[in-house]
Amino acid sequence: MKVLIVEDDQFHASYLQDTLAEALPEVTETLHAIDGLAGTIEARAGRIEAVVMDLQMDKQNGIEAARTIWSERPDTRILFWSNYSDEAYLRGISQIVPEDSAYGYVLKTATRERLKLTMRAVLIEGQIMVDREIHRFQRRTTLPRNALDDSEYAVLLDLALGLQDRRIAERRGMSLRTVQNRLLSLYEKLGVLDDEIGDMAGGTGFNKRVRALNRAIAMRILNAELLETSQRDFDRWRARRTVRTLPARP
Repeated sequence: MKVLIVEDDQFHASYLQDTLAEALPEVTETLHAIDGLAGTIEARAGRIEAVVMDLQMDKQNGIEAARTIWSERPDTRILFWSNYSDEAYLRGISQIVPEDSAYGYVLKTATRERLKLTMRAVLIEGQIMVDREIHRFQRRTTLPRNALDDSEYAVLLDLALGLQDRRIAERRGMSLRTVQNRLLSLYEKLGVLDDEIGDMAGGTGFNKRVRALNRAIAMRILNAELLETSQRDFDRWRARRTVRTLPARP
């Protein structure tokens, strides 16, 4: 069995190689790529079945790299590991993972024994494993009634890209009224409306769209890697739309 490690820090890459050797005697070869772009090339060339993937990397982040790998080999088992327990990462992964694919998410602060158990569960047994510390963080920072549903989150991403309501409606296949209702729901769940009520007592006033993005970033619902991925998604959507609207050649 071959395992690909995608990690831009050599110390962390060596640590993963040593841990893999201890935890998975089934591994016959361990390959290393220094960023997401190199990882996708290596995974394609070596027909890799299992990957341990960092999330924050130059050239191409872990979510983008995983999406490319899964698009070509949806049965690939991927274990993500990160310094951060951002909801944004889990959201990003959930949007790209193929149905019935095995994946995991473990923090770099996890113990070596915990990492070993997660490696075996995901890469060998094909389970879905998310570090318990991530769930604890989410419970501390987000109440169930304030959790964003998928459509609200999609609108939030487009808001972060600077799209106006009509463009969001066009892209997401929603009516303009639906987009505006999703925005109101976002403002309420992110506490923006509470800020507005408090501001009526004599503050300086808020731009609700900007305030919503500020709150989403502070709560780790959005992060740079997810926005990078979202921008690429939008660019692809815009390119397809341009092709469809070009006049046919005579």
